[in-house]
Amino acid sequence: MSDQQTRPGAPGAEPDLDAMSPQELADYGAELDGVHIVHRRDRFPVPGTRAEKRAERGVAACFVLTFLASVAFIVIYIAVPWQFSITDNSYAWYTPLLGVTMALALAGIGVGAVLWAKWLMPDEEAAQDRHDGFSDEVDTKATSAALVAGLEMTGLGRRSVLKRSLGLGVGALGALAVVPLVGGLIKKPRGELFSTPWKDGVRLVTVDGRPVRPSDMEPGALQTVFPGVPGGIKAPDGATMLIRLRADQKVTHRPGQEDFGWEDYVAYSKICTHAGCPVSLYEQQTGRILCPCHQSQFLVTRDATPVFGPAARPLPALAITVDGDGYFVARGDYREPIGPSFWERP
Repeated sequence: MSDQQTRPGAPGAEPDLDAMSPQELADYGAELDGVHIVHRRDRFPVPGTRAEKRAERGVAACFVLTFLASVAFIVIYIAVPWQFSITDNSYAWYTPLLGVTMALALAGIGVGAVLWAKWLMPDEEAAQDRHDGFSDEVDTKATSAALVAGLEMTGLGRRSVLKRSLGLGVGALGALAVVPLVGGLIKKPRGELFSTPWKDGVRLVTVDGRPVRPSDMEPGALQTVFPGVPGGIKAPDGATMLIRLRADQKVTHRPGQEDFGWEDYVAYSKICTHAGCPVSLYEQQTGRILCPCHQSQFLVTRDATPVFGPAARPLPALAITVDGDGYFVARGDYREPIGPSFWERP
């Protein structure tokens, strides 16, 4: 006997599908597909009980959390300073706050979905037989009905609180995903890439905040210095190398920068012009500054011009002098943008 003759849905044995309720049609289609409902139990046989309302409010609270966290993410993304400020460290909270609010938004929608299934949807256990082949008309209609029945089992149609809170949460979560994409195109760095905390009269200080005198360094020595202003030591673009030349060394400065040094002292940005790595190695015998990342080398006697490696631009020079108290100070900001040479044009 053929499969078509033995199936419950065979011609002559097929019930009136249009007269069946979505749940009946879903169960009938499940049986045709080899899915057997072992048991099904409604969580709340009597709708509208206090226990059901409590469960509904718990799930809704998770979706509201997603909404609030998503709104907070958007507000933080727009309002909280994201770039370094020499007056405070508020920028340091930017990324952590975005991470926390995004995590809360995703956790709210995830936990809410799990609790919805656990607390509100019917408890059902089913077993399915394995089979091959294409679906016929009965299976197609039964599958559609199963989707409809599944939606009804969620209770979304009669649970307005869940419907509204889910809409809020999903909508805000969608905005959370879109805002960084749009904001990344709108929030331009503007002039931040072309200025540093160095200004006229700003002292050169060590990492512990101690100002530097000319007598503090021996010939051939290198000292990493920072802008002596609030937050200057933590400024990512302020790190500078102060170098005292040996007696047999003389720098050929670039045009217009002949007076940038002070006696036998010169200062250059510590940020490599290739990929932004910290240039931290100095060979006083050869006068070469080395970048440990990609082995670029800059020659001090040629005003930190690259002589080896991928770097194609000299390290920006900082004009320095000594103030009335005998400490090194800057005579202004760098004339060239520091770091990788993204702004150069052929």
